Amino acid sequence: MIELLKDLWNFLRERKKWWLLPVILVLVLTGALLVLTSGTAVAPFIYTVF
Repeated sequence: MIELLKDLWNFLRERKKWWLLPVILVLVLTGALLVLTSGTAVAPFIYTVF
């Protein structure tokens, strides 16, 4: 996992693709939110947002 993050960081830095960073962060945070709330009572309310 750490190697993937290093490769991604090097790609963004060398290619000057800084606009990809917010896109990647939003995707990761959305995925984490869906995974962490999948088993809770909050899940139906989260799913209605998406």
